[in-house]
Amino acid sequence: MRIGELASRAGVSVRSVRYYEEQGLLTSTRSPSGQRHYTEAEVERVAFIQRLYAAGLSSRTIAEVLPCVDAPSEENSDSALERMAQERDRLSAHIADLVQTRDALDGLMAMARAHREELRTAAVC
Repeated sequence: MRIGELASRAGVSVRSVRYYEEQGLLTSTRSPSGQRHYTEAEVERVAFIQRLYAAGLSSRTIAEVLPCVDAPSEENSDSALERMAQERDRLSAHIADLVQTRDALDGLMAMARAHREELRTAAVC
C-alpha cells in the first residue's frame, strides 16, 4: 500500500508516517519511481508507535523499545522493560516536580486572597 493509504488506515497523517520513517521506526520499500510502499503489518506497527507516543515515550526511546517487537527474545524484552521503567521513573519525577510547583502556586494564591481581603477590610473602615 502507498503512504496515504497507510496513514488513513492507521489514523495518522502522512507527515507522521514520513517522520516515523526518518526516525527509523518504520521502513518501506521504494518503487522504481521512488514511491513508498508498505505492507499490511505496518498498519499495526504505526498504531503501536502511536500507543508508545501516547504513553509519553520519545522517538529515541521508541527506537530502543522496538527491537522487542522486531526480534522477540528474553534479552530484548528485558531491555525494553528496563527502558520503559526508566521512562516511568522520569515521568514520576516530573509529576512530583509539577505537584510541588502547583503547591507553591496554591500558596501564592492564598497569600494574594488574604492580601485582597485585608485591602477590602481596610477600605471598609
